[in-house]
Amino acid sequence: MKPIVFTLILFAFASCKESKKQDTIEVSTLHSNTWIREIELNDSNKWEANSETNEGVLKMKNSIKMHNTNSLVEYYELAKQLNFDKNYVLKNCTMKGASHDNLHVWLLPLIAKIEALSAVKTIEEASKLKQSIEENINEYSNYFE
Repeated sequence: MKPIVFTLILFAFASCKESKKQDTIEVSTLHSNTWIREIELNDSNKWEANSETNEGVLKMKNSIKMHNTNSLVEYYELAKQLNFDKNYVLKNCTMKGASHDNLHVWLLPLIAKIEALSAVKTIEEASKLKQSIEENINEYSNYFE
């Protein structure tokens, strides 16, 4: 799984312009949101995000709310939709500088979680990942506007 996560991280950095941070995601962080210890505010204010990034995050929130997740197949469908929504954010990233760097602190763990959800083997594990993904997505509005 580590090569897949590494590949996704490289893709995320290549898709967004001028990234300075290169963090790796450990498997142990998939269920937690330890990235919160790393993210910073903009002098106690939220970072300004481009409208497409905000739109993509809203799409992810809606995907979480709208998808039933009673079976592994439904979790896989959710992961597929979240991946599509996440790719929208990556493709339309125009942020630069510190706001962009902090977006990656938020986004990289989310990418790893979505990838893990697409390959999960039990409903229990899928449920934990979904909860962690939802918490990750919901935290976005605490750091970006």
